[in-house]
Amino acid sequence: MRYQLFGRSGLRVSELALGTMTFGTEWGYGADLETSRAIFDRFAEAGGTFIDTANRYTEGTSEIYVGDCIASDRDHFVVATKYSLQTRLGDLNAAGNHKKNMVRSVEASLRRLKTDYIDVYWLHAWDFTTPEEEVMRALDDLVRSGKILHIGVSDTPAWIVAKSNTLADLRGWSQYVGLQIEYSLVRRDAERELLPMAAAYGMAVAPWSPLGAGVLSGKYLTSTSVAGARLKPESLRLSGSNLAIATEVAAIASEIGCTSPQVALAWIRQKQPGAIPILGVRSVAQLEDNLQCLDVVLSATQMERLNSVSAIVLGFPHDMLAAENIQNMLFSSMSAELRR
Repeated sequence: MRYQLFGRSGLRVSELALGTMTFGTEWGYGADLETSRAIFDRFAEAGGTFIDTANRYTEGTSEIYVGDCIASDRDHFVVATKYSLQTRLGDLNAAGNHKKNMVRSVEASLRRLKTDYIDVYWLHAWDFTTPEEEVMRALDDLVRSGKILHIGVSDTPAWIVAKSNTLADLRGWSQYVGLQIEYSLVRRDAERELLPMAAAYGMAVAPWSPLGAGVLSGKYLTSTSVAGARLKPESLRLSGSNLAIATEVAAIASEIGCTSPQVALAWIRQKQPGAIPILGVRSVAQLEDNLQCLDVVLSATQMERLNSVSAIVLGFPHDMLAAENIQNMLFSSMSAELRR
């Protein structure tokens, strides 16, 4: 395992993150405490330090398990958790981005994690009702109090993140230094606005569901497995185009002697250098497999094959601006001569 800076901060994190949405069985799947601890210990043994959880995961059990796992050496690990999603049905103030929910959520997370500070505090999802000023000022208050060290944002439109960071910069408040997004070979939408925005602001990128809810693992490449997934959430991704992507991933894995998950993770790491994939596993065996992506290097030809089979349309204005006639007008037909 190697390490890197977390965006425009001095925080040092491992190049892979351990996602703990599977810590706990309250949702009908996942791992019990013994298995969760074994997964955590193997990740730590491999040099992993970056742990991602949320107050909503398995009704709070995930944070409790993470707290138990880090207790013996809290300061060694970089612990990230989130707030925004409901924690008590029927109570509007027990959900959302607003300050009241933020403050109550961070206090509850600190208790479950059994710690007095959180390394990275993510806004989990944008609610489109709370003013950006309220969110950024409240997050800055928590940073100044020492309860959180850095802030990040997840599942939020790029224009809102950009507005928020610009506002924070002008006011002297803490800025988002990390962006968490769904990103994989079967979900490349983030390439339109979110990833360019993150690059412009120097934000760390942490892709969740890097295996496309299991589609890229190759487990659905038989008619029997597809039929068995009919009632599962991941079945929403079992389109013909996505299965074609999974087939190409499996073919490349066979050629180079590795597994489909390793190829899918290696693609992210080469396509978006510096991205920190969040590994979501239910067993030590799955984790062992995922960790080996660090040794996989895809050739230029293999990357092109994967890029081609998973290509998306960027849409307006990107396609228009990239057109040759527009480029000629923007650069007086001298685009090739301009060093950028």
